[in-house]
Amino acid sequence: MSKKAIKPSLKNPFAPPETVEFTIPGEIPGKKGGYEEAMKEGHDLIQRPIKSVSIAQIEKQHFKKRMTVWERIKVLTEKEPNVLFQNWGKNLDGASLVTGILNVNGRDVALYGHDFTVRAGSIDATNGRKLALLFQMAGEKGIPVIGMNDSAGAFVPAGVGGLDGYAEAFTALRKISGVVPSIMCMFGFNAGGGSYLPRQGSFVIQPNDTFFGLTGPGVVKSVLGEDVTPEDLGGPKVHGASGVADLTVEDEVGALRASLQLLSYVPDNNSVAPRFRQTSDPLDRKTWEINTLLKKAFNSPTGFNTPFDVSIMIQQICDHGDYFEMQPDRAREAVTAFGRLGGNVVGFVANNSAVASGQISVDSAYKIARFNRFCNIYNIPLIFMEDTTGFLPGREQESRGIVQAGRAMLDSIVDIRTPRILLIIRNAYGGAYASYNNYPTGADLVLALPTTRLAVMGPAGKEFVYKDELRKLRGAVKDKVKSGVQERVAAGMDAGQATKDAEKDVADWLRIEEAALNLRYEKELMNPKEGLALGSISSLVMPTDLRKVLGENMNFLLRHYKPGPMQAIQREFH
Repeated sequence: MSKKAIKPSLKNPFAPPETVEFTIPGEIPGKKGGYEEAMKEGHDLIQRPIKSVSIAQIEKQHFKKRMTVWERIKVLTEKEPNVLFQNWGKNLDGASLVTGILNVNGRDVALYGHDFTVRAGSIDATNGRKLALLFQMAGEKGIPVIGMNDSAGAFVPAGVGGLDGYAEAFTALRKISGVVPSIMCMFGFNAGGGSYLPRQGSFVIQPNDTFFGLTGPGVVKSVLGEDVTPEDLGGPKVHGASGVADLTVEDEVGALRASLQLLSYVPDNNSVAPRFRQTSDPLDRKTWEINTLLKKAFNSPTGFNTPFDVSIMIQQICDHGDYFEMQPDRAREAVTAFGRLGGNVVGFVANNSAVASGQISVDSAYKIARFNRFCNIYNIPLIFMEDTTGFLPGREQESRGIVQAGRAMLDSIVDIRTPRILLIIRNAYGGAYASYNNYPTGADLVLALPTTRLAVMGPAGKEFVYKDELRKLRGAVKDKVKSGVQERVAAGMDAGQATKDAEKDVADWLRIEEAALNLRYEKELMNPKEGLALGSISSLVMPTDLRKVLGENMNFLLRHYKPGPMQAIQREFH
């Protein structure tokens, strides 16, 4: 028995030896010379990034439940990649970064991916230059970018060259931001520049068991003396909740598939609209499920205060119920999603009463503002679905800057140039209504369901509208208690007990009277009638007709919209 260790190999032992002949088919072989030597050397250089990596390095990658860069490319497309800027630098050290063009469903996509099996995918001046050239090409040709990040960061032996490489890549990516969309997948363990660079992209997708952040746990331990795991420092749960990661998924394949799905909703660049996709779902399909949802919610014991998940409505409106939510792990009181309506890509921005009554918080305001600006840049129309009692009050929200966050949301709405529709589902109060895509802020169309409760204030508004009646009711409490005590004492009840009994009766009476005023306020003012009379609402729409009405109006608006880059003044704040 041999004591020699068996080394793993990818070669088939029964396969004939692979030989590459640099001769023309049918040509009689002659004397070989410098030409054949040059061809062989060139062939070896072309194959080197793939074939020079040892099987041990590939096994290490697989042991960590990670793919190699070439395996990841095969998930994105079955076609062979057009690899550009193959190997630059001394000793061909540029091979730790692969750059090229993919054909994905008939679309050209600029792609880069770190090859962790070569120098841990690290960056030096050579790689940074390659990456910058790829970004510049994407911007000039108007094609989207997909990044597969799996890098240990700057290559330390390269000295300042690694930092220069990152800086050059940062600058190039920033210059195409807003020109072409970019989707960044985070694989492995990325720190420093490896986290800065992808976050410059339009969207970041992070699988489980990965990390990215400015510093790793080791640096945190040495500087601050804190023990923290990679998951708690920069894992998908952390970044998904903060919005640093737009999507969190199970694994690498999930991230790559999500990037392809997201790519289907975005255009190639800011000069064109997203691609139209023919649908077999009739535009006039009745949305009975929305009617059932609202009926069960509003006929329940809690009536018009009953929360429900607005994503069910979005699903029913979209073609075949298919939509793609962005930042689903962050600020669930607002839903931002891409969908298709009659074949056209549409962005949905909806208050979700199932979480915190749909109140707008610091996080949801920034989440909405971020989504609005992307859709505005890339010619994507928007449908706003309003159901909120207002901005979330409180010390914690004020200390985090709710005024500035709310302003960012309002500014993003005012700046929208793409077609946009507002649908009021239920609550639309005060400042939340005033800053949520109404006619004064630039909406093309404002529609409302019959369940709309449009008012300056919610039920608390009765304190101002019926203040005289409330003053009389509350002023009568003292006399009613007094007369009630006298009646009970005269009937033989103990004075102390008579007082408690009378106070309870009067409190119940006052509560009933105030409830009656609440109902009166809701019927007189918390409804769509005044909005219709003033023109704040264009028309009412029945829940079963939502898909048809929204789709037909969006088709009209898109027929008269010309996609193109933004030409307006860029405001100071964003």
